[in-house]
Amino acid sequence: MQNWNNIYSLFDPVAFSIFGFKIHWYGIMYVLALIVAVYSATYFLKHDKTIKISKKIFDSYIFWVEVGIILGARIGYVIFYDTHTAYYLTHPWQIFNPFVNGEFVGISGMSYHGGLIGFLIASYIYTKYKKINQYKIFDIAALAIPLGYIFGRIGNFLNQELIGRVTEVPWGIYVNNVLVHPSQLYEAILEGLVVFIIIYLYKSKKKFDGELILIYAFLYSIMRFIAELYREPDFQIGFIGIFSLGQILSFVIIILSVIIWTKKIIELKNTKPLKVKKQKYKQTKKK
Repeated sequence: MQNWNNIYSLFDPVAFSIFGFKIHWYGIMYVLALIVAVYSATYFLKHDKTIKISKKIFDSYIFWVEVGIILGARIGYVIFYDTHTAYYLTHPWQIFNPFVNGEFVGISGMSYHGGLIGFLIASYIYTKYKKINQYKIFDIAALAIPLGYIFGRIGNFLNQELIGRVTEVPWGIYVNNVLVHPSQLYEAILEGLVVFIIIYLYKSKKKFDGELILIYAFLYSIMRFIAELYREPDFQIGFIGIFSLGQILSFVIIILSVIIWTKKIIELKNTKPLKVKKQKYKQTKKK
């Protein structure tokens, strides 16, 4: 496994260059993640006969959602993780500036939880405007997002970021001559593949529209909490007590998803019509 252990010293995170612009495998993986998520959503939408939405409307929705995710992910990172939050809030145009001192360096720093908030806001606005059942759309997203997420985390691995904690396991990766967990791949499997399989197997048993997105939020947060046990916390923040910030945010989502799911189940039970047993009356014969 020596080649695997030393993969970072053998692998170039830059795939190729075009006119001086470096195209990273990270970017390619994120484009692939988008393609997989959109294709998956289209497939599940096509096979869900209860959702009456045209391809034109759906394509427009995807555009809105992508904008919401990108804005939310970047702004979320600035608020949750960046050490220069005050600067960005007073200079908001710099949040998406890919140049530093005239040199193109790209935009780095995206927050999953910020992207989730952006997705929910964009979806809410669009579905309200188009008068579409947002909860059915959310359930389609709950199936599509995990599949795309797999490639997103592989992108993190190829970009040599979000490094794992020090380990002695034989499949560890050397980073600066230190063997660490390939935590990005753990996340790809747990937060992507495992979450998708569970939701896919459960989808035929869902009790109400919107349940799958709640289950997704719950499962993702559980898997993220576990994966963070093998991932180094963000260096600029470190641990908050004994937890990482990712674990704390995941715990909040776990609680919220459980509360909302429980509330919906109670409402569902209260709206079910009561079954009245018909009493049989014996007819008495007249003498």
